[in-house]
Amino acid sequence: MQQSIKHAVIPDCQVKPDHDISYLEHVGEYIAEKTPDVVVQIGDFADMPSLSSYDVGKKAFEGKRYKDDVAYSKKAMSLLFKPIKRLQTYQASKHKKQYDPRLILTLGNHENRINRAINNDAAKLDGVISVADLGYEAFGWEVFPFLDTVLVDGIVYSHYFVTGTMGRPVTTPAALVSKKHMSCVMGHHQQRGVAYATRADGKEIKGIFAGCCYTHDEDYLGPQGNKVWRGVWMFHEVNDGQFDEMQVSLPYLKKRYG
Repeated sequence: MQQSIKHAVIPDCQVKPDHDISYLEHVGEYIAEKTPDVVVQIGDFADMPSLSSYDVGKKAFEGKRYKDDVAYSKKAMSLLFKPIKRLQTYQASKHKKQYDPRLILTLGNHENRINRAINNDAAKLDGVISVADLGYEAFGWEVFPFLDTVLVDGIVYSHYFVTGTMGRPVTTPAALVSKKHMSCVMGHHQQRGVAYATRADGKEIKGIFAGCCYTHDEDYLGPQGNKVWRGVWMFHEVNDGQFDEMQVSLPYLKKRYG
């Protein structure tokens, strides 16, 4: 009998200084309890606001703000992993097999602000700053470059999928399944959504916009744009791109673990 496989998906967190990150410990508690085989962070874990307006000749690189962004991202990641490491320590003390999921992180456009800043001012910033500063690998993540796709158990993950000659992000889950013909999961858009389709061979495929995973409001979205679902996903019975998806909201996680 084939072992049941589970994937956990953490959408955009957009961690930035002076914004709430306590919810990430609740996410970690959920992962430690459910022990999915694969954990995917779909990108934009770090917001990197110090680089949001970086433009040569218009704004000087602010080294202190950059360091603050990096430090706060590491603090947030430590909170996420706190319950997982606690579980692993307990298992080790009981001489049990330690929980060891595959950890996949697909860099988002916010992390890519670092590369964009370097490209805009290589003379000043090349070798001074780097995506590696965020230290994702130290937590065990397999880190994939911005817009790289990762195929895991028949599901394709990326921060977002592009369409057309201009390389714009796909705008709806329905377009995702119609254009990619595989089960695909992406972040980037703060709205959540799911579309279903059936291939000619009878296999069901899904296109998922994972929504967001933060408690703050974003100024650029406005009052209406911030009325979005916030949470994580658990995919059960994953097998060759087919799965049963479950949405788990941040309010529920706070109620359960807070």
